[in-house]
Amino acid sequence: MRLLFLGDIVGRPGRHVVTDRLPALRERWRLDCVVINGENAAGGFGITESICDEVLGAGADVITLGNHSFDQREALVFIERQPRLIRPANYPPGTPGRGATVIETRSGARVLVVNVMGRLFIDPMDDPFTAVDRELASCPLRDAADAVIVDVHAEATSEKEAFGWHLDGRASLVVGTHTHVPTADHRILPGGTAYLTDAGMCGDYDSMLGMQKEEPLRRFLQKTPGSRLEPAQGEGTLCGIAVETDDATGLAKSVSAVRLGPHLEETWPRAWD
Repeated sequence: MRLLFLGDIVGRPGRHVVTDRLPALRERWRLDCVVINGENAAGGFGITESICDEVLGAGADVITLGNHSFDQREALVFIERQPRLIRPANYPPGTPGRGATVIETRSGARVLVVNVMGRLFIDPMDDPFTAVDRELASCPLRDAADAVIVDVHAEATSEKEAFGWHLDGRASLVVGTHTHVPTADHRILPGGTAYLTDAGMCGDYDSMLGMQKEEPLRRFLQKTPGSRLEPAQGEGTLCGIAVETDDATGLAKSVSAVRLGPHLEETWPRAWD
């Protein structure tokens, strides 16, 4: 299968680059499954139902979230009726929504998508390692799923790498989100799991992590309260990772970084063209 994972959508530029480019990429690359992190899609903070529908309509199969999952209070309600929108599985019991979902591709293959959130330098939740083990035990690769994608929404690179090694051989792809900066360490681990520490963001890179530069820069210089952070409004860049899996094992056989747009050096899986 051909899998595409895209990093955090940040504001209107991130939404526009996804809705403008994803439909054509889905056909051009013959993608079986597309997963996108959408936790910053609504003005940089959370996601609304209309935005969720827009991103799914553009060709995403699953939208994952993170520490901003419920910044838009309507998400507490509509996440219950939208099985393709998932929040971290290690939220406490009783939190609305679900932490994993299984989708069926056009070819009939089953893809398990799991979302967990780290605990270092970020809002502490329940143990994410226990949560991901629980989800994989109920739908293991090869036995119940033809591919497994795990989004690790975390601040610390060490914690994300720990997930890569912990799940090597049990997931098709382990990919980090949250820091909005794409890392250059995409690779296939010895057990066959594709790994990337951070997918980056879908947003305007003429910014500070997708936000207009002036206010966050002022905060660093003055250390005083100020105005609300607002997304930058320039042209967005699409960032993520492309993985092709082996049909027999569900593990990765190729992995490529994806960066399409201004400000960053463009790259994509040229073997797919």
